Amino acid sequence: MTTSQPNELSAHRLDLRYGDRLVVGGLDLVLPGGAVTAIVGPNACGKSTLLRGLTRLLTPAGGTVTLDGADIHRMPARDLARRMGLLPQQPVTPEAITVEALVRLGRYPHQRLLSAWSAADQAAVESALHRTGTTALRNQPVDRLSGGQRQRAWIALTLAQDTDLLLLDEPTTFLDLRHQLDVLDLVAELHAEAGRTVVMVLHDLGQAARYADHLVVLKEGKLAAAGAPAEILDAGLIKSVFDVDCRVIPDPETGTPLVVPLDTTARRRTVSA
Repeated sequence: MTTSQPNELSAHRLDLRYGDRLVVGGLDLVLPGGAVTAIVGPNACGKSTLLRGLTRLLTPAGGTVTLDGADIHRMPARDLARRMGLLPQQPVTPEAITVEALVRLGRYPHQRLLSAWSAADQAAVESALHRTGTTALRNQPVDRLSGGQRQRAWIALTLAQDTDLLLLDEPTTFLDLRHQLDVLDLVAELHAEAGRTVVMVLHDLGQAARYADHLVVLKEGKLAAAGAPAEILDAGLIKSVFDVDCRVIPDPETGTPLVVPLDTTARRRTVSA
């Protein structure tokens, strides 16, 4: 009999809607605690909607979301914020705020009424700035940064919140390849060093398979597959979900699944001729 780890996030018969449009329907899902989970799927399949539902940004039309068995919609907001940190897909930056001031907002769940800013608060901010490579940007207005720099500043805010569960919606958006890998390496470090549970939405299947312990594959708002990448990623699943013919081979660097699309150039030339 297996026992669950702390920070297990679960959905039970979860329905998520925008108005009359059902985006996620009847979803049963367990995101294991103590693991890195990547949520993948085609565009508009409900990945970001699911993350919003798992973090109370979107109220379910039906079903429940639980954290270690407790309904998150029955938890006080500050208590939930101490346990769960979220980086949304397109966060809204307060006007004229500096990087350090933005990151300091991550300490809000730990503040008490009329309490002074503490050494522990500042240490958490300094650590977050250092880990994301934004220390030199601390006095820069966030709205004047490049897209990649701005993304790293928001990740720093999430780290300063110092939660054991991090949810990241497309954290590599706006980043070039080097900085994508930097962010994913940071996620891996946070998991390895501090045992943090991480749930992130990714587009790149190779990156998801390389960095995640657990993979969730969505198709049209429903669960197509879930499990260890090496156990579930195969050519049939990729064809069914993404409509792409491919081979799945071991990554020569890591041994994790690597999706290689079949060469269709010759076939297209034959058809056009």
